[in-house]
Amino acid sequence: MPSHPLELKAEQLRRVCDPASFDFESTAELPHVEEIIGQPRGSRALEFGLEIRSPGFNIYVLGPAGTGRATAIERFVQSQAARGETPLDWCYVYNFTAPYRPQAIELPPGRGQAFRQSMAELVEHLHREIPRAFEGEVYEKARLEVQQTKEKKQSEVFSELETHARQEGFALMQTPSGLNIAPIIDEKVINQEQFAKLPPETRQELENKGRQLRQAIAEAMRQAQQIEKQARQEAQQLDQKIITALVEPAIRQVAEKYPDSDEIGQYLDKARADIVAHAGNFKEQASQESPVEAMGFPTPPREPSFLRYQVNLVVDNSETSGAPVVVENNPSYHNLMGRIEHETRLGSLYTDFTMIKPGALHRANGGYLILRASDLLSKPLAWEALKRAVKTNEIRLEELAQQYQMVATATLEPEPIPLQVKVVLMGSPTLYYQLFRVDEDFAKWFKIKADFDVDMDWTAETQHQYALFIRARCKEEGLLPFEPGSVAQVVEFGARLAADQTKLSTRFGLIADLVREASFWAGRNGHQTVAAQDVRQAIEEGIYRANMIKERRKALVQQGTLMLDTEGECVGQVNGLSVSTVGNYSFGQASRVTARTFAGKGSVTSIEREVNLSGRIYNKGVLTLTGFLNAKFAREKPLSLSASIAFEQTYEKIDGDSASSTELYALLSSLSGIPLKQTIAVTGSVNQHGEIQAIGGATPKIEGFFEICQERGLTGEQGVIIPAQNVRHLMLRPEVVEAVREGKFHIYAINSIDEGIAILTGLEAGELDDEGKYAEGTVYHAVVQRLEKMAKKSKDKDENENENNNKEAENQNGRVGTR
Repeated sequence: MPSHPLELKAEQLRRVCDPASFDFESTAELPHVEEIIGQPRGSRALEFGLEIRSPGFNIYVLGPAGTGRATAIERFVQSQAARGETPLDWCYVYNFTAPYRPQAIELPPGRGQAFRQSMAELVEHLHREIPRAFEGEVYEKARLEVQQTKEKKQSEVFSELETHARQEGFALMQTPSGLNIAPIIDEKVINQEQFAKLPPETRQELENKGRQLRQAIAEAMRQAQQIEKQARQEAQQLDQKIITALVEPAIRQVAEKYPDSDEIGQYLDKARADIVAHAGNFKEQASQESPVEAMGFPTPPREPSFLRYQVNLVVDNSETSGAPVVVENNPSYHNLMGRIEHETRLGSLYTDFTMIKPGALHRANGGYLILRASDLLSKPLAWEALKRAVKTNEIRLEELAQQYQMVATATLEPEPIPLQVKVVLMGSPTLYYQLFRVDEDFAKWFKIKADFDVDMDWTAETQHQYALFIRARCKEEGLLPFEPGSVAQVVEFGARLAADQTKLSTRFGLIADLVREASFWAGRNGHQTVAAQDVRQAIEEGIYRANMIKERRKALVQQGTLMLDTEGECVGQVNGLSVSTVGNYSFGQASRVTARTFAGKGSVTSIEREVNLSGRIYNKGVLTLTGFLNAKFAREKPLSLSASIAFEQTYEKIDGDSASSTELYALLSSLSGIPLKQTIAVTGSVNQHGEIQAIGGATPKIEGFFEICQERGLTGEQGVIIPAQNVRHLMLRPEVVEAVREGKFHIYAINSIDEGIAILTGLEAGELDDEGKYAEGTVYHAVVQRLEKMAKKSKDKDENENENNNKEAENQNGRVGTR
């Protein structure tokens, strides 16, 4: 039984989970369920946000990392998405009207792949059959007929021209510059000299006839060119006729597969017309290979090419069941919006619609996109691009480099794809409120706030949920099943994480790690199931891996390098408690706190504050001490004291007000001259009324001082004073609880400074009587006595200084009068 009315019983120091409260022999008997545990508020907000379809109702999930929210949210969204409709497939095809603006075509889910395959087979068919068609005997015969007809018509034209020229007395001659004429005299062609010797009348007549013949030659050449053009047209029509006969049934076969798609029908009509219009090009491409290609180097495709009839399937939902759920762990601009890739060919950058690659928004279209807010905001332009897509309800793919170029260059501008997506952002509360404050679009487009807490009530139901969680991890990861005793240990570990006897932690990342480690140690120990000792071993091993710095500091205390008394009494000195965090491991440590008081002007100086080793909250606690002292002892006259407070042998920055009561005890001891027990360490915040307020880290603080006392040997006098409000937060280790039960260690819970000073000094703090005085033998009476002495000394000092000043002034006046 406690020897002091404020001392806590062993049963108050730790809540125990009874293994008998579980109705199974191992977790293997439990059903496998996946649900969000202990988050009713967040789950309700998530469910509402996922179901409502109005614009702007995207979701921001608040909560610290390690609560298991990412996995839980993904599973929750997956279950919601399973009931949704599978969205459309999307593909890009060549735009025959605007080549730099690829056309987007939608198809029922799973049909995009079939369309791509159909067009690939069409292209393969054309690539194979076109050369055969142009190498056939029928085609060659038809081409020869066109050629012979052309040559015959041209021959007739020139034959008539030649006959006409001879009738007019001229010969038709072929020269390097084309057809020409020369006069014929006596059946012989004459040259220029001979022509010049002819009589003038003859020359004149021949010149007139020559001009007329040249006009006839020009007309004949025009007719020959017309015949050539007509022949080319007939050859082209022949080519088109051949390709039409080849393409028409192939295109029709593809179109018949998509009778309900007007877009595909229109696209196939344009593709057919394009193939027929460029029949000659395909004939040449089918039979020719460039020297560069022959050497194995990549070259840009010649225009037009078979490439333009392919299909770029950017969204394929053929294997999607329900709505898609996409988790993008690297939400850069391109990973969100997609990209237009380029290839280097012959020193130049080349791209086409087949190089359009989808982003997370394409894959999540019609479903859900899960992102981490911190990752998203760290990527250039990604946040703005996401907001723009959500606001416009479309995915507009743009090259990122184009946004930074001062001179516009030709590039692809794919047709935007309509967007319908629910975005789920996960981030810290701090980031949420920052976005809410600085980004006016955030509140408009992320209207759902889903708060995820770090703990939940400890009830029979939540104990069972812990067991179900353990069951799920064991099944998914092939871990050993847990016995009821080991589940109880995990539950108690969850309460310790929550630092509350009425709560369990929802930081399921840490809980899952403990389950994995406990299963490992059970296997190492040769157990078929995880026992309670396996869980305890996992916890101890985890502490051992992380507590090297703590052990080093404890060794310094034991060696006396860090001075700390755990026996005896001392004036103006008390053991304060604090918590240090190294990585993910926190531990309590004790430090000596000292105070010195002397006559002065009522100021309390913190040495840490003077050298900038304290935070704002700590400084607030020091100022609170001044308020308490003035309210307690300076109601009628000002305090005539100065004081200094220090955390001895601490060289790093400190913060928090949990040491304010500790410092006040040291001050009261220094003022009263009454020593404080060094066997007891103290933690707790104090207000100006002297009330003790709750602090954080009560459990590790107690354990830190207990370990030091245990190393030196428990005397039965050592203990810790904590605020009464922190009793519910205690989840002390079993060895501490057992030491308290045996009377070897003591824990006191107080509500006021008066109660604490009584424990530390063994004297009553004191209360004002009807005359406004404290009874003799109390701590406060001793404080008042000391303050009155200091006030008298201060008054005497001031009077002496005034008298000396007056005498000095009289002497000065006398010297002036003499002069």
